Amino acid sequence: MMRIAHFSDLHYGSKTLAEADRCFAFAVSRAIALGVEAAVVSGDATDHALDLHSPAAERLFAQVRRLADHCPVLLLQGTFSHEPPGTLAIFKMLGGRFPVHVADRIEQVALTARGQWLASTGWCFDALPAGTRALFSCVPTVNKAVVAATVGPTDAAEAVGEHLATLLRGYAPINRIARNQGIPTIGLAHGTVFGCLTEHGVPMAGFDHEFTTGALFAAEAQAFLLGHIHRHQSWTQDGRAGRQTIAYSGSIGRFHYGEEGEKGFLHWEVDAESARFTLESTPARRTVDIVFDGKPNLESLRLAVAQQEIAGASVRVRWSVADEDRHEVDRAAIARLLEGAAEVKLEGRIVPVVRTRSAGISQLPHLADKVRAWAAVTEVTPEPLLACLQLLSTHPPDAIAEVLLRTQAASCQNRGEEPIGTPAPELQKIVRSAAS
Repeated sequence: MMRIAHFSDLHYGSKTLAEADRCFAFAVSRAIALGVEAAVVSGDATDHALDLHSPAAERLFAQVRRLADHCPVLLLQGTFSHEPPGTLAIFKMLGGRFPVHVADRIEQVALTARGQWLASTGWCFDALPAGTRALFSCVPTVNKAVVAATVGPTDAAEAVGEHLATLLRGYAPINRIARNQGIPTIGLAHGTVFGCLTEHGVPMAGFDHEFTTGALFAAEAQAFLLGHIHRHQSWTQDGRAGRQTIAYSGSIGRFHYGEEGEKGFLHWEVDAESARFTLESTPARRTVDIVFDGKPNLESLRLAVAQQEIAGASVRVRWSVADEDRHEVDRAAIARLLEGAAEVKLEGRIVPVVRTRSAGISQLPHLADKVRAWAAVTEVTPEPLLACLQLLSTHPPDAIAEVLLRTQAASCQNRGEEPIGTPAPELQKIVRSAAS
């Protein structure tokens, strides 16, 4: 049996450094304490291209070196946007008591009893190297652009999945040989499994995903260690290849709001007939989402804060308001209510005013015709507007004001109230302004 520490999606970068290094440093210390015999990072060690002198690069090198001083380390090439080609090459030169191997191509790697990595010259070994203690089949991120250039962009997505399924089946014979010799077999891949769940609970269903569970099980490896999806999840199958297990370790930390599930790394125990793992949690940050359908209500926010423990948490408040109400949101008051949080992020969505245009309205000869056209587009009744228009065009302002005041006085008298209204001169001024 071999004990393996499986890390993934470390995402070291300028903005993620605090979360990534706190969690990975804890995970490395825990893996060393558990006495793991090999360590695997299944892709996306970095969040983006890093300068060698950057703090994120320095901290990542230090943690991987700590691992390499304890056991052999294998790094798998991840998504090119996170790990540009060549990013991982420098890890081969870190030194340490044990070697660091970078799998940036489709290959098999044997871990010997002396703690050395031996890589196949092609996509797989023709025969098991002498002294093999564990056999790793490595499938890093596939460059879909190369596939698209060969089969065309329309068929590229499905072609990738088909070719990878064929490749994985091709690993089965040599994994069978290793299993018959009592050697643990492990698969590594970075990509999406059809039907898996994202860290936000969204199922990944489509024809452009690299793997299916059936294709991964077909490789007949006892354990398949996956990266790319930030949510921990697993699948198990009992069959002629023994008890096989596929698992995403998930990201080492919580890098986005709304991520579900625990964060950590997997402690694997793999032998020739079975594989099992334990999720070792890391001190990932806590995130709290408070969402308002409309304008934020401070009393409701105060209640939400009282019901949830926000001290030390990263809190995001989201709302949606109409464009004309955006000035009514008191961001300072919201921030004051969340003073105990480690981080506060305020996200307001402004719903723009949608203006409906009436084609040809400027070409109509009369103002009444324009009012009718506008009313038809905006779905309002035109008669009251036309009556006001008629009144303004046929009566002087003084007369209109007198009528309005007389009507108001009569209405108040009917209700037994004193007439309270706009003084005649001011009302006349308003009417004159409307008339102009």
